[in-house]
Amino acid sequence: MDNDFNAYQPNGEVAADRWVTVRHLFDSDYVETAADRWERARALFDARDYAKAAVVLAEVVGEVPFQADLHLLLARAYYHSAQLGKAEAVLREVVDRCPVDHYAHLLLGRTLERRGRADEAATWLRLAAAFGGELAEV
Repeated sequence: MDNDFNAYQPNGEVAADRWVTVRHLFDSDYVETAADRWERARALFDARDYAKAAVVLAEVVGEVPFQADLHLLLARAYYHSAQLGKAEAVLREVVDRCPVDHYAHLLLGRTLERRGRADEAATWLRLAAAFGGELAEV
């Protein structure tokens, strides 16, 4: 574990993942599992520390590459931390694996919009609307 148990946020609050990791502070034999990192990443994401969440999630995705929900949360963390190129790459992988996931299409469309590619985004947003059961504007 490479956590700083004394880490604080800029507002003086304890770092979001401190409570997840402190449980094993005195357990010298403990090895952090992918599930532990997932829990820590969720805590960071929920605390809106998207950049740190993305770092942890990228590790977890590397270990558990078949979990689509991990990829989607990683893409969201990249999106919210303005790492749009990385978000786009992960989302394209998600829609390749699960072509009917309307949220992945929506987030890919929004990512492309933020990258200034509105024409390309429109296609993905129409697909998201169709898969989500909404009538798309044509």
